[in-house]
Amino acid sequence: MNSLPQSQEPYRSPRARPEHLTHAVLRFSDGQQSRGELRVFSLTGGLLCLPKPVNHGTQVKLMFLTTAGAVQGAAEMLDAISWGLQPFRFISLTGSDQRRLRSAVESFLRSKLVADAWLERYRAMSISRQPPPKTIPRLLLAGLGFVAALACIIIGYSAFFK
Repeated sequence: MNSLPQSQEPYRSPRARPEHLTHAVLRFSDGQQSRGELRVFSLTGGLLCLPKPVNHGTQVKLMFLTTAGAVQGAAEMLDAISWGLQPFRFISLTGSDQRRLRSAVESFLRSKLVADAWLERYRAMSISRQPPPKTIPRLLLAGLGFVAALACIIIGYSAFFK
């Protein structure tokens, strides 16, 4: 397994969310196994939904499926966010696992960009499409109101002078 270079970059690795329910298997050093659900993953780690938290710093072998194939590597469990959610960071991945992970993240980002572009086009169309001017109905309504008021005045005067 190759060690992952620790990034000193000021930005976070892009996060991806599995499109479907994605099971993950954790294998502990004593041979015990635990199952969980992968909620978020990146090139440096991710977030698991587990039946019970794993101690901070515990090193596990982690395996899950992505759109690019199975990823298996060594990971360190971090402090649990809640009873069911716990982040992890990859300690080491083989070159092929790193490629599959990168491919899965890039695939997610491409699909998100397509969806975001569609949404932006829709917003631009709805902003650029001006509603039809409402001056004719307003003028018509104002004219009818004026005629009705005038009719009331004429009828009122004619009844007064009889």
